[in-house]
Amino acid sequence: MPNSHYRNLKEKWTARHKNLQKTLIEKHKDSLEWLSKNSKQIMVSSLGGLLILASPGKPLLVNHIPVASGQELAATIDKKVFLISDLLSALPEQAQPLTKDQENKTIEILKRNYGLAISAEENGIRLERNYGRIGAEQHLARYSGDTMSTHFDNENDARQYWSSGMAPGLGAWRYFAPSSSQMTQQDNMREKYYLAIQTFLAPGYNENVRKFSEFFRFKKMLIVNPDNGKAMVVVIGDAGPAQWTKKHLGGSPEVMHYLERVDGSQVGSVVYFFIDDPEDKIPLGPINVVQ
Repeated sequence: MPNSHYRNLKEKWTARHKNLQKTLIEKHKDSLEWLSKNSKQIMVSSLGGLLILASPGKPLLVNHIPVASGQELAATIDKKVFLISDLLSALPEQAQPLTKDQENKTIEILKRNYGLAISAEENGIRLERNYGRIGAEQHLARYSGDTMSTHFDNENDARQYWSSGMAPGLGAWRYFAPSSSQMTQQDNMREKYYLAIQTFLAPGYNENVRKFSEFFRFKKMLIVNPDNGKAMVVVIGDAGPAQWTKKHLGGSPEVMHYLERVDGSQVGSVVYFFIDDPEDKIPLGPINVVQ
């Protein structure tokens, strides 16, 4: 009888880890192939070792990962894959409002990995959800007279992001800067790394429109793609999208590109939380897991 009990536990444990390995491989096939072909800095004991841990059976990809030096890069990859695994276990399969337990677990995971003071609620204000489907937004005019011809810092950005176009209207808080001559680097970065979030669905919004609007204006947030561990520090720069789109938030072209979230069949889910940064010391843009 005891042997039967332990055998059942072993079978369940083996099945769980096989599913985890399968999920990691399916969701990150492109990244793993890239690492296999290009990285000479990765050790089998890093990513390959993780895949061994992910299954009691024979690992599927170890033979395809080069053995080399580069412990710092290997550690970064390990941390990111552990982050992905932790988020997969904490989040529901479908994008839906998190339970309190799921929310707390997700916040704990993100705090541990990014070292930021994040929360789902500040000053009694919280969003309708912190886990949702993201879609692509267009560029926003940073100041009166800003056009696609004046919008980009360099030719590379113009080539990469021109096709996204510029929104015909202004963001929820109109322009990011009073004028071209008065635009700061901070204004530029806020538009570059902005989210459109359904702030109008926040509990209590209709009763406190001015208070909520002032709070949400350029509020700094951490956004993470749980499927690849990529994360950014961004701001709320617009309100939307409309509920009929079945999306819960939108990202600037630069945000969508970095997070590897695109429209069409690949619309995917992200987690996003407020960052407490009263002195505005945390820079906007991509952020890596802490070492």
